[in-house]
Amino acid sequence: MKTIISSISLFIISLCIFSIHPVMGADNLRAGTAKINITPPKPKYPVHDSLYVRTLILDAGSTRIAFIALDLGGYNNIPLLEKLKSRFNLKEAYFCPQHTHSSETAPQEWLEGRILSAMEAASKNMFEARISGGHRYFPQLSFNRLILRDDGRARESWVGDDHYRAVNPERIPHGPVDNAVGLIKLEDLTGKPRVLIMNYACHPDVAWNNFEISADYVGYATRYTEEAFDNSINCLFVQGGGGNQAPLFKDGGRTGPDDPRPSNYDLIDRMGKLLSIETVKLAKDLYPNPNDAPDIKVKSDSLHFTGRYDKNLQYNVYFSVISINGRYVIATVPGEPFIKFQIDWKREMQAYSIPFFFGYTWNGGKWPIYLPDIRSAAYGGYGADHGPNLIEVGAGERILNKLLETYYQMIGVFQ
Repeated sequence: MKTIISSISLFIISLCIFSIHPVMGADNLRAGTAKINITPPKPKYPVHDSLYVRTLILDAGSTRIAFIALDLGGYNNIPLLEKLKSRFNLKEAYFCPQHTHSSETAPQEWLEGRILSAMEAASKNMFEARISGGHRYFPQLSFNRLILRDDGRARESWVGDDHYRAVNPERIPHGPVDNAVGLIKLEDLTGKPRVLIMNYACHPDVAWNNFEISADYVGYATRYTEEAFDNSINCLFVQGGGGNQAPLFKDGGRTGPDDPRPSNYDLIDRMGKLLSIETVKLAKDLYPNPNDAPDIKVKSDSLHFTGRYDKNLQYNVYFSVISINGRYVIATVPGEPFIKFQIDWKREMQAYSIPFFFGYTWNGGKWPIYLPDIRSAAYGGYGADHGPNLIEVGAGERILNKLLETYYQMIGVFQ
């Protein structure tokens, strides 16, 4: 009887050993990060606070990707994208401009050199990482800047009427909004945080026209967050579906560079600090799942669109679904998607994963400018029914549906 029990015990122990082997023996998740100043060396306007590029390389198995977060209004660069993918053996690289309205883009060759240097530094400082992620809901810092009026049409927040003061000085929380910050945390094997990706949807234009260089509330939020961890981390900010999202903290702007009235940086500081406080709280509550098997899956696709009014406009829009450890699922969409797509993506995905929506994120193709949802396109307003080179109605919905289809193909649900 003892022999039988011993044999059974050995068999059970063997099963346990082999059952955990795929997790313990799987390819490691590795990460590398760097941060470099990209403030123009000879700026047109005075520098209030510096602009940065923050890079993150993620590697698991045979798949390596990179995020390049930039304190710029926008950024896409096909030659540099291809150079980065070749030099650093990347399946995909994503430029993530945070869309500050107070940035200034440095000369192309100089800026490309700074981005390459940041990527080089990240690639030389790779560490074995553990990942965690989640969302934290808190009182909103943003509002929907396309406000439905008495005549049944939506107008921009900077247009006043009998019932609404321009620029929303009362800070009325018009919706819809997504009042959550998303966070992806990467820590080393000692449990020390090394990289954070802060994902929040709101235009960085607290200072509407300040005629000074600033990363706006994003620069303050990332700086405060890095300081909360003794500047031992890099905090990348990736914009969400902020195409129609404005900050509740709003400075009406200066009339020109000679306007003696200073920009209200107290508002920028306040919004950045509040966002950072919630981000740091969330970061300290997140822990990696010990049962996760390191894995990165990426599937990119594209759809072709014409303009809404100008049918000669051609948009070949690239987007991706990224799955990390089968748990954290990121949708990347270029241009300025409206908040509905972020809300819908999270709602569709939450039963199966921890979802993130990276708007303003480019990995090739044509930058589509605004991506309004159909309802917004019908009611109107800037970016909805007028604005620069509007894309055809329904483009955003088609992209979202394709992202969902791509995800289900990725996990093998479709036969």
